[in-house]
Amino acid sequence: MDRRTFLMTAGAGGAALALGAGPAATAAPARSDASLARTWFHSTYRSIEAMTTDLGLVTDKIDVSGPGAPVPSVQTSPTNIGCGLWATAAAAGLGVIGQETMERRLARTVAAVERLERAHGFWFNWYDAHDGSLLTAWPENGDPIRPFLSSVDNAWLVTGLRIAADAAPALRPRIARLLADVDWSYYYTPYDPADPAAGPGQLRGGFWPDKPGKGEPTGHHYGAMNTEPRMASYLGIADGSLPSEHYWHLFRTLLPGMGQEQEPAGSYVTVDGVRVWQGHYTYRGRKLVPTWGGSMFEALMVPLFVPEAEWSPRSWGVTHTRYVRSQIEHGMDEAEYGYWGFSPANIPEGGYREYGVDAIGMQEEGYNSLGVVTPHASFLALPYARGEAFDNLRALDRDFGAYDETYGFRDSVNVATGRVSDFVLALDQGMIAAALAQQLSPGLLQRPFRTGGFASRVRPLLEKERFSI
Repeated sequence: MDRRTFLMTAGAGGAALALGAGPAATAAPARSDASLARTWFHSTYRSIEAMTTDLGLVTDKIDVSGPGAPVPSVQTSPTNIGCGLWATAAAAGLGVIGQETMERRLARTVAAVERLERAHGFWFNWYDAHDGSLLTAWPENGDPIRPFLSSVDNAWLVTGLRIAADAAPALRPRIARLLADVDWSYYYTPYDPADPAAGPGQLRGGFWPDKPGKGEPTGHHYGAMNTEPRMASYLGIADGSLPSEHYWHLFRTLLPGMGQEQEPAGSYVTVDGVRVWQGHYTYRGRKLVPTWGGSMFEALMVPLFVPEAEWSPRSWGVTHTRYVRSQIEHGMDEAEYGYWGFSPANIPEGGYREYGVDAIGMQEEGYNSLGVVTPHASFLALPYARGEAFDNLRALDRDFGAYDETYGFRDSVNVATGRVSDFVLALDQGMIAAALAQQLSPGLLQRPFRTGGFASRVRPLLEKERFSI
């Protein structure tokens, strides 16, 4: 997901307490998981409220460290806006806010989205969250921004809009008009059996629309299946703007001999007339389908909304569980940090970067953990390792002060130095809010993704899936 680096100021310390004092060192009787989850949701949603401007758009981040905190950023993205929509729907579903308050807040955001400049039916990557104007210069340093239409970021805004329409029926006609122009074939390069490299049957990362026709495309397609852009694939298949065969053209691993983190095992199978390489990696004796970089949200952001493990228990359900187990073992046993959960996040000392477990990502120069743990990764793991996720989060709070009673968990912790991020990010808080909603009210945010084209087109694909794991 596209990000720009940003500066941070000093934060909390405490490394001397941390090393070797991992989650197993929990002291004193702990509050029940359900009670703690509800408390954490309240504070997480307060951070979403603090990031929401008068216009109704959620900013990219807030600084919660200084005397004037919280200090919101200028910029927002389609993903940030989507996070605000689904967090607000979740807050009402959990009784944190009333139905009338939810409807008012969602209507304000929808009105703001209606005003945003678009191209080819899609939203640009960066706007001013305070007035809705398209950003052409980065607010923090004046660097130029070339307006871009991202397939994955638009997928998360469409996800939020679909959830808002489900939660607030009065908004459905307005949201339907917004979504009427969303045609995912804009990003799609049809499959060409004579030249699969040029015609892979996959989605482009996006377009710069300032060139004639569709605009200038990115040089890459989103080919890796177990990554967050598959949400765009599901949305397009569900609404009929993408062919179902697109699903089978995504890579479980790259093909043997292509150059990747490890040489995959597996076999070719034919499904719906498509020859599919059902490859897998092995990590610490465990077979799984890798992501691109080895991070948690690549694998586990999508199933917050699409019930992959339920519809595909022997394939998606297995690989999700093994992926979480691999992240835990990397942090606890292989790297011996005493903590785990690695995913793109704030650099605690300043900036933003991708973190992950290199061995479970396809990219040869993949994401490394570097001792930086982000709480949102543990929340994503809740359906697959609930007890260990709660223990890990309690430990991050106990040993580093990573939890802020007002705004929820800080974005990241360097467990080697004790440095805690000064920021909370809309993307990561949005994932936390959705994960907690799923724990407290299973299926609450999944309703729009269990009916219609998701039931008739996406679910049959997942039921046919047979990973070689």
